[in-house]
Amino acid sequence: MRSVELFAGGGGLVLGTHLAGFSTELVAEWNAWCCQTLRLNRDRGLPIVSGIDVREGDVRDVDWTLLGEGIDLVSGGPSCQPFSLGGKAMAADDPRDMFPATAEVIRQLKPRAFLIENVRGLTRSSFSDYFSYIKLRLAHPELVAQESEAWQEHYARLQSEHTSVRSDLQYRVLTKLVNAADYGVPQQRWRVFFVGFRADVDAEWHFPKPTHSAASLRAIQESGEYWERWSIPIRQRRIEVRGRAEADEALPWVTVRDALAGLPTPREQGSPRFLNHVLQKGARAYPGHTGSYIDSPSKALKAGVHGVPGGENMVRYANGRVRYFTVREAARIQTFPDEYQLDGPWTEAMRQLGNAVPVRLAEVVASSVRDHLTLAAKRDNSSAVADDEKASVVC
Repeated sequence: MRSVELFAGGGGLVLGTHLAGFSTELVAEWNAWCCQTLRLNRDRGLPIVSGIDVREGDVRDVDWTLLGEGIDLVSGGPSCQPFSLGGKAMAADDPRDMFPATAEVIRQLKPRAFLIENVRGLTRSSFSDYFSYIKLRLAHPELVAQESEAWQEHYARLQSEHTSVRSDLQYRVLTKLVNAADYGVPQQRWRVFFVGFRADVDAEWHFPKPTHSAASLRAIQESGEYWERWSIPIRQRRIEVRGRAEADEALPWVTVRDALAGLPTPREQGSPRFLNHVLQKGARAYPGHTGSYIDSPSKALKAGVHGVPGGENMVRYANGRVRYFTVREAARIQTFPDEYQLDGPWTEAMRQLGNAVPVRLAEVVASSVRDHLTLAAKRDNSSAVADDEKASVVC
């Protein structure tokens, strides 16, 4: 299935959609380091980014009409800084708000579906009206804002149009706030998804159910199964997962220790076997920045507004010792494949990872979207065949 990617960053969503069976033809991204990472891996011959056309620059400057008709999916993660808890939270007043640009690309390409993600901060009560506005803007991409029309005025017009009978391009949009740890990612990372299907697509879609749980992790830690698997001495066994241990059909949350299995102790000279696995010295803990406990899922990796917040991008051991994650370790926590190389120095590579969607989470959601697009197409074909058979009988 054909797809395009907006605001691709370091490639988390691109990789996830590729693994889900989409063929990304074009990706747009303004950051030079991110574009270099995408090109580097493409030119190294990695199948998961094979053949992608990387456009460096503003998505609003891309001539999307060159792709023609028949795009199945538009995916992307518009800049999160207007809504991030670590930013200024200016929402629509922030010039980096790219949701209007996203809706414009959807208007031009008319994909069968779209998959848009962003930070949890977008769901804050202070953004509730703008969140609803975004949802309606994506549902009606042809109802563009008029010249000098404020978003509040556009929102009111969209509400009126949404409750009218219209024949414009429309999408049925569902939103969901999820924790990546609940889907097998070794990180507690909350993301909000906007998933839309074109009104003529009978998708019958729902958001995928969680596959992992905190309760299951706590259960195997309390039983000793987890510690025995890793041969952890009793004095180093600390449970930091909150909540009760209960019988649960879900798999245990994946921990930092699980994610880093097989990686050698990082050295300053790097590793000949693993890309980007170089020790970054100088880590220290301080109030509010204690790193991620090795026997729990990681805290959310962060990109930062004024540089990478290294105080959070650390692993913390049972004895309290901390050290920075290497780029490769952070990539593991974001479920990037080991063969995927991040370009740039530690700060820039970590920024790419801190802004990324976990590949595993992207794959789970995109796979579900693909499956339902496939089923919808089969239903359409069956209906067309049935109509043809009825017509032949009448004749």
